[in-house]
Amino acid sequence: MTPNAAQTTPAGPSEELRAVLVLAGTTGGIGAHVRSLAAGLSAHGVDVTVCGPAETDKLFGFSGAGARFHAVEITPTPGPRTDAAAVGELRRAFARASLVHAHGLRAALLSDLALRTARAQEAPPLVVTSHTANLATGMERRLLRMMERRVARAADLVLGASSDLVTRARDLGATDARLGPVVAPPLPPALAEREQTRRQLLAEKGRRGAAKDAPDRPIVLAIGRLTPQKNFQLLLDAASGWRAAEDHPLLVVAGVGAEEAALRARIKAERLPAKLLGYREDVAELLAAADVVVISSRWEARPLVAQEALRAGVPVVATAVGGLPELLGDAAVLVPPGDATALAAAVSSLLADPARRAELAAAGPLQAETWPTEADTVAQVLSVYDELISER
Repeated sequence: MTPNAAQTTPAGPSEELRAVLVLAGTTGGIGAHVRSLAAGLSAHGVDVTVCGPAETDKLFGFSGAGARFHAVEITPTPGPRTDAAAVGELRRAFARASLVHAHGLRAALLSDLALRTARAQEAPPLVVTSHTANLATGMERRLLRMMERRVARAADLVLGASSDLVTRARDLGATDARLGPVVAPPLPPALAEREQTRRQLLAEKGRRGAAKDAPDRPIVLAIGRLTPQKNFQLLLDAASGWRAAEDHPLLVVAGVGAEEAALRARIKAERLPAKLLGYREDVAELLAAADVVVISSRWEARPLVAQEALRAGVPVVATAVGGLPELLGDAAVLVPPGDATALAAAVSSLLADPARRAELAAAGPLQAETWPTEADTVAQVLSVYDELISER
């Protein structure tokens, strides 16, 4: 689609196309994706408003991406008062919208509620990007499925971040569901040398005078929110098996989340060769310092860390779940989900085989060239917007 394609639609010139992007609180891929869209759409002359918690604008800088930011406190879990306030704010933000594009289940549910009163008056189209699978159990899973079904049927179009999410949306009753890949923005160049970052990561934090790790000790890196979906407990299971090896690697995990205290307590209690780094912005430096990147998740669509690692030529070991097999192809080592023994063995095998690591390091950037770019994604979204507005 050309930059002027929006001018051919009934909505008028592209500068008259007013898109409202909605998201709940996030520190990861959804926020990065929305910022990328906001910047790309604004560059094409679209009037973009981003609605989300105030903290997301501080973290991702939507206001600095050419978009207008409208603070809406969309909480992770439902609450009568907070949801009512959020719906009211969304109605105000949607007043002049040509189209609403919600990201994630919570944002989509509240957007649908805000639009419902205007449905009889030809409300703007609702696009929903599905970013995650339903991994809950029991009653919570059934409740979430009901919400997913409502969103799928209310949306004019569902974009799934991976093929399995597209299939699920169709199964839930979506009238139109298509693949809408989430693309990791390019990382800035690393500002520190590999060895400098490695020295910092390997430095012993124990008692004064304790020996430091050998400078050539392998470093295994994991990045992500510390939540059950990422299954870092499985990664610690694998790390516990590495202790027997004389040159066992150090596992470093960058991220924050609800499981941080439990993971930290386990590392300390079991004296595991692992460190929690907390929230980090120096992802490029961490990747440059790592020997292997590990993704132990129960499910993923197109995680940013997987894309960033392959682009950087860092070997990846990942669980074969969700969209990971189609994303990574033959450029990574895939293991069964939930199998700590297989995960540990795959990492150990790679660390012991420099030739295989070099092979994967070369394959990563080649695989990355097969993915859509940020420009491709923006063009697809613009085309979708034009199509839906034309139908109205």
